[in-house]
Amino acid sequence: MACRSVSRAQKARTELLQFFDSHIQKIQSIAEYDGHAEEFKKNLSIEVEYVDLALIKTVLEFAKRLNQKFVSFCFLVCSSTWFTGFIMYPYISHLMCNAGLASFSGLDPKLLLHQLFTDPKGAVTTPLYYSQHSGELSIDGLGWVWQCNVFSHFAMVRYTLTLPTFFSLIVWVQFCELQPSLSRSPTGPARVIWCSSIEASPKFYSPDDWQLRSTEHSYESSKYQIDLISTTLDRLALSSSSSSPNASNSAITRHFISQPGVCHTNVAHALVGPFLDFCKLMVFYFVRLLGSTQHPISPIKSAIASVHLALVPLTYLTFFSDAKTPPVRYGAESDRWGTERVGISPVRAWLANEEEGRRLVAKCDELLDKLKREEERGPVFETASEKM
Repeated sequence: MACRSVSRAQKARTELLQFFDSHIQKIQSIAEYDGHAEEFKKNLSIEVEYVDLALIKTVLEFAKRLNQKFVSFCFLVCSSTWFTGFIMYPYISHLMCNAGLASFSGLDPKLLLHQLFTDPKGAVTTPLYYSQHSGELSIDGLGWVWQCNVFSHFAMVRYTLTLPTFFSLIVWVQFCELQPSLSRSPTGPARVIWCSSIEASPKFYSPDDWQLRSTEHSYESSKYQIDLISTTLDRLALSSSSSSPNASNSAITRHFISQPGVCHTNVAHALVGPFLDFCKLMVFYFVRLLGSTQHPISPIKSAIASVHLALVPLTYLTFFSDAKTPPVRYGAESDRWGTERVGISPVRAWLANEEEGRRLVAKCDELLDKLKREEERGPVFETASEKM
């Protein structure tokens, strides 16, 4: 379990294990239960690692540490917190890129009232009245929100590859020296699952501001970049596979987009306060009762799309993965009573931005190579005479 706060990761690990124990107790009362959960837990280990997505050095060091251990890491969820297990396998599984950082600065009452009267459903689904900071840079000199939401994940995907296991576990391992393990996967291509957002939108995105330094809607734009990058990488993988018919199908890495719908978290708690945050939660339940399918609300229900993409046989995703078919995103939905399900939605304005997707991948690759060379070279010191 990797996080920029080790103490938070340790707390999350404890809560996760307690949740799993309570789940086992519930299913033990089922007559058909065969004891598989206890067997799974015997082989489950959750390790704590340090990673800060806002600092590319820690991302590369994390990948190096995994490579040095030369093992597969099970049950990885790549976000501000990652869940991993320490188990040896001859091949590796899935990578879930699930971080979501929003740099909110406040709430605009005028925009709130305007959207409530003109688009009430949108006001509680894709709000436009949260103001965001602009111009924020990371220590690496990159757009801060962009680095945390997009680029650090891209770096992990490029230098970390995954393969599915027999047990449908989520596993992560560095790519550089472990390329041979790709050909040993018995169950097909690796899967990278990029977590986008229901708020992902091309409306505020400018290709000239690809690091999202100037935009006042960095969150929505970063999530839209995820849609473009994931779709581009998946189509590049499929085209390389079709152009090399003799190549093993397991040698490619598939990329899919998930989005959690409207999920209640503590992101806006500090912005609006506990009372308004509670009112917001009640409004979520009310609009779901009225028939909105976009409000799973609970984090565990919102995870259904990502879990579905991790476990479903690729055969069931083939129709939506063809290069001639418009790309889709897999989203968490719910009926009015809270029963979760998986739905699909199109990648917005894909035809208009297909070339931008390829350009983004090329720019990210170029930047990553530059940063990696600088990291390998180390600091360069100059004397005063060298400047004269």
